[in-house]
Amino acid sequence: MYALVEELRAVAPRPRSARWLATRFEVSTRTIERDISALQQSGVPIWVSLGRTGGYALDRTHTLPPLNMTPAEAVAIAVALHRLHGTPFHAPARTALHKLLAVMSPADVHRATELAARIHLVDGADPGPAPVSPAVVEAFTTGRVLDIAYADRFGTTTRRHIEPVGYLGGPTGWYLLAWCRLRDAVRSFRVDRIHDVTPTPELTTPRPLPPNALDIPGKLITRIAIAA
Repeated sequence: MYALVEELRAVAPRPRSARWLATRFEVSTRTIERDISALQQSGVPIWVSLGRTGGYALDRTHTLPPLNMTPAEAVAIAVALHRLHGTPFHAPARTALHKLLAVMSPADVHRATELAARIHLVDGADPGPAPVSPAVVEAFTTGRVLDIAYADRFGTTTRRHIEPVGYLGGPTGWYLLAWCRLRDAVRSFRVDRIHDVTPTPELTTPRPLPPNALDIPGKLITRIAIAA
């Protein structure tokens, strides 16, 4: 629901249709209509714009300002900040992140710190962009078990239930680190090979990542820091 409000706020006063929002968040239009109704009943100023180009619109002057960041948003900024190492902009960007953390609740800062510690980057690697399903991103932050189809490097696809535990950015791209119930062990899944993602109702506490799970010398790995 928070993501719905932020999506509508970002384009306000233009509307978004239920079908567009359903595609964006990979849910049914019925789910969008139900969640919009719940938001309206809670007092969020969303109204319906009729017509061929109509949809749901939001009065952005009555919503929370952008500084109300989620833990996942804080982690995203920290990852982007890491890429500024060695540039004249690193120190000012770090100061800006600290200012944003100062307006977050202690619980959200703690959660962001936990999430960031599960993101690993191989030193000197530039993973580059990669398409990631919103369901995968949400599962990492919420601990939801995913039902996925995964294609290996030979193109063979298997169906798996996985518990996301982290991310690895390496020289060949981004990998989702997850406990694979098919293999009964931690496995790395290249995000551009993950297809047909279905979130399950099951929520789990993220498992600790074994020291040897990455199969990369620890001295070559950097963890993302939030408050350092």
